[in-house]
Amino acid sequence: MALAGALLASCGLMPDFRPAPPTPIADRGIDLDGYCAQTEEDGFRERARLLVRDNRVQALSWEITIGRKGSCRFELAEFSQTKTRPHIELLARDGSGCRLMVWQEPRRITLAHSNCANRCVPRGIDDQAWPAMFDPRTGGCARNL
Repeated sequence: MALAGALLASCGLMPDFRPAPPTPIADRGIDLDGYCAQTEEDGFRERARLLVRDNRVQALSWEITIGRKGSCRFELAEFSQTKTRPHIELLARDGSGCRLMVWQEPRRITLAHSNCANRCVPRGIDDQAWPAMFDPRTGGCARNL
């Protein structure tokens, strides 16, 4: 299918498609006293506590359960904050390269992880562990809209 699209584009029959570059994360100040605990129908559960003052993480405890497949756990004591702007970034102290990132969009504050397989049991389940999202007004779980 990609070859057909390329041939049509080269003949001028279809506009050349190039994906748009990713949108940069907006530099928004973050202040949050957040707690989100919820369980989905498929058994996915999360419990996340995040306290941020002036883009500095004061408290963080995050546990994700992926049904009966496994779980991931993150505690602030295991990380050092390395960035405050344009988003918050924390790096694992153990040298594993695990990163936690926090950023604010208009309707939610997102807590996400990257390269954190060693924080999950069994290893490799981390790609099924979704970010936690907080409502910036209430501190509770953000609705997925």
